[in-house]
Amino acid sequence: MISLAGRDILHSWPKFVLTGMGLGLLIGVTLSMAGIYRGMVDDAQALLANSGADLWVVQKNTLGPYAESSSLRDDVYRDILGLPGVRRAANVTYLTMQVSKSGSESSDEVRVMVVGFEPGQPGEPPYLVAGRHIMRSHYEAVVDIKTGFVVGDRIRIRRHDYTVVGETRRMVSSGGDPMIYIPLKDGQETQFLKDNDAIRNERTRTAANPTLNRPGAPGLLEAIQSSQTISHNVNSVLVSVAEGHSATEVARNIERWKHLQAYTQAEMSEILIAKLITNSARQIGLFLVILSIVSAAIVAFIIYTMTISKIREIAVLKLIGTRDRTIAGMILQQALGLGVIGFMVGKTVASVWAPIFPKYVLLEPGDAMRGFVLVMLICSIASVLAIRIALKADPAAAIGG
Repeated sequence: MISLAGRDILHSWPKFVLTGMGLGLLIGVTLSMAGIYRGMVDDAQALLANSGADLWVVQKNTLGPYAESSSLRDDVYRDILGLPGVRRAANVTYLTMQVSKSGSESSDEVRVMVVGFEPGQPGEPPYLVAGRHIMRSHYEAVVDIKTGFVVGDRIRIRRHDYTVVGETRRMVSSGGDPMIYIPLKDGQETQFLKDNDAIRNERTRTAANPTLNRPGAPGLLEAIQSSQTISHNVNSVLVSVAEGHSATEVARNIERWKHLQAYTQAEMSEILIAKLITNSARQIGLFLVILSIVSAAIVAFIIYTMTISKIREIAVLKLIGTRDRTIAGMILQQALGLGVIGFMVGKTVASVWAPIFPKYVLLEPGDAMRGFVLVMLICSIASVLAIRIALKADPAAAIGG
């Protein structure tokens, strides 16, 4: 039985190998789709782990700071520090935007998440691969290497230029965008302060507003000054819990006494995965189902075509007394052989092109093993039609011309 399948494969090996390679490319895409989903989950987990926080305190009744916008006064952290079980509390801002090198064209912009943080507090990048940490209170930045910026580069964020002083790795947002870390005050200004044109427009609108001249209304000067005031808002307060205290208990105390929303790592992970990634996961799952069906159809068609092309030879085998089980085994082995070649090619190409993807692709060995089992199952099912055709072959066809 083994020799029959092997001899038939050797007889038409170029067609067999090319077909396996084509199937392999399709399997490679399937493995890459699964790797994209794994990468999205890993990005979310890396975001939480790299923050150095046990709790995320955000605006009440929001899913901030990653799934929804959140705005808090920057003095809230002082109240949180006074609660039992709180070891550290620090303000942080998050803003997704386009950033480029100073003087470069807009086509060279990189989509990043700009993080405003306090040095030495939760929110600071936990490690560097080059350069140093931020030491000045303004206009220095630490970047993820995925941004393409290096130490010494000057990058433009809103109205100011920042000098890159350090590089880090795998510091990404839940969407896979690389992070740029800047001092907290700069982060507040970047997100909340109006630009010069907006301030001038606000002055004009304020000066033309007749309600400002009514008795008891705020004066024109005060209104103009309020439009220029640097915002004292942040997106979240990151909290480290003291040893011996429960993060869940501290979170509930913050919600009870400070009327804010507090999330533990488990709760924030659930928000990121269930709220942000769920639609992408469903879409990827649908693609995987479609690709599996297409793969099964291709294998079935190829095996069917190969069987039809040698139906006379199968009739000869039946004429000389070859068992149906032997003929069925030959066709099944060819289908499984096609699957093995396809999987080897698919696994190889998926590993080669994974680093080229703009988003992180995580190829886990467990997914590869499950993929191999699924490919073998698909090939086995796809061979059923060809086996039925072969078993119905009339031995008399070997005699009749």
